[in-house]
Amino acid sequence: MKNNAGMTLIVKTITRLTAGLILIYGIYIVLQGHLSPGGGFAGGVIIALCFVQLMLAFGKEEVLKKLSRKKCIFLAGLAALLFLLLALRGFLGSGNAAFKEGHFKLFSAGLIPFCDIAISILVGTGLFVIFLALVLLTEVEE
Repeated sequence: MKNNAGMTLIVKTITRLTAGLILIYGIYIVLQGHLSPGGGFAGGVIIALCFVQLMLAFGKEEVLKKLSRKKCIFLAGLAALLFLLLALRGFLGSGNAAFKEGHFKLFSAGLIPFCDIAISILVGTGLFVIFLALVLLTEVEE
């Protein structure tokens, strides 16, 4: 039985090869954001683009099996709550003293890497939900 959802076999094959690399690059940008340009927002955009590429190549049904709209909204809310709790911890003190090891190390910035992770989840799921809403909106109009 042929699955005609999505694009051609060439696009699906290239997407299988590149989607994991794009996801890993997005995670790298998030984790190294306090040491180099990047961070939570840029990494979240790259991670969202990975899922957008999967949706364009394989069709919305395949991607929604793994990452539904409700899961995205739940993850966005959870990430916003996590960021709020981390910001409150940093505001109330002892946030910058956590995990001090020295300059230019992964945990040398206190709570900033954890805030970047929360922001990347929030931005990534938010952008994916916006793209998903646009796809579903055009489907309703047709």
